[in-house]
Amino acid sequence: MEGIRGDGASSASPLSQWGHDAWRMYQYYLDKTTPHTAYRWMGTLVITAIYCLRVYYVQGFYIVAYGLGIYLLNLLIGFLSPLVDPELEVADRPLLPTKGSDEFKPFIRRLPEFKFW
Repeated sequence: MEGIRGDGASSASPLSQWGHDAWRMYQYYLDKTTPHTAYRWMGTLVITAIYCLRVYYVQGFYIVAYGLGIYLLNLLIGFLSPLVDPELEVADRPLLPTKGSDEFKPFIRRLPEFKFW
């Protein structure tokens, strides 16, 4: 089947076009929030506090909150862990640079802050 136009090129459906437009708008606003680190973390803490109060007052959703807590703990461990574990690297050379020509490897996180957020 050749598509709607008959020339071999199929046009995108309105639903997929709407999904693509929504994704582009979401990405646009996500990119605009990137430099505002403090505001993002404050907003995240406010939303977390509201969720915790809701769980406390409703007296339910403990299993969901427990699963969410484990997921967030997993993200936190990935955020605080280095990309390359120095314990697992080859031990034939020193871990710290000893000369000016040695390569300095700064702390690189396994999970970047924006993805953790």
